[in-house]
Amino acid sequence: MPRTWKTAILAGLSSCALATAASAQNYPFTAGDYTEVSMIDVADGGGMQYATFLADQWRKSQEFAKAQGWITGYAVFSNYNSRPGEPDLYLSVTFASLPDGAEDERRNQAYRDFMKRTDAQMSAESGDRTKYRTVMGSFLLRELKFK
Repeated sequence: MPRTWKTAILAGLSSCALATAASAQNYPFTAGDYTEVSMIDVADGGGMQYATFLADQWRKSQEFAKAQGWITGYAVFSNYNSRPGEPDLYLSVTFASLPDGAEDERRNQAYRDFMKRTDAQMSAESGDRTKYRTVMGSFLLRELKFK
């Protein structure tokens, strides 16, 4: 191969390497929405009762939050091939940002008004659901969108 061809090929490869190195210095993602995921263990024989709660009360509360613009979506996922100790269900709620304290309190009051319940009543109802479900914990995810 003639020397000029080798020089041209090396110059071309070098320019590609420099462009790749420069673009690799910028992070390829931008922050997206948050998704909070709750992990639920359903007691044996409690599946229908909990499914009814989710389809009625939980769904109603999520639709209210969505109508207010507080969340962008929600879903129920079944852990189809669960192993011992893993949750049966995952409840997800997606939202664009976390509210500050004042906004959080305003939302809580609006939710209580919508549900026509006090904090004490909602806490008691949650306690009653422990008969057929256990909240194993939760985690907060943030979507990373490609730039």
